[in-house]
Amino acid sequence: MGNRTRRFLAMIGVLVFLAVWIWAVIALRGLFGPNMLLDLLFFAVGGIGWGVPLYPLFKWAEAGRD
Repeated sequence: MGNRTRRFLAMIGVLVFLAVWIWAVIALRGLFGPNMLLDLLFFAVGGIGWGVPLYPLFKWAEAGRD
């Protein structure tokens, strides 16, 4: 598989993952009552934590690069 194809597939994977990630964080937050501290916790972890699960995808996208 060529580098361009691999990167394109990784880009599509990132977009799909982020859509699901954002939906999940908002849905989980909606299960609890209104609380500013809880908002800060959910959205801080959600905003920072998305990169960790995507690391293997980024690594795969750059594999075989010459």
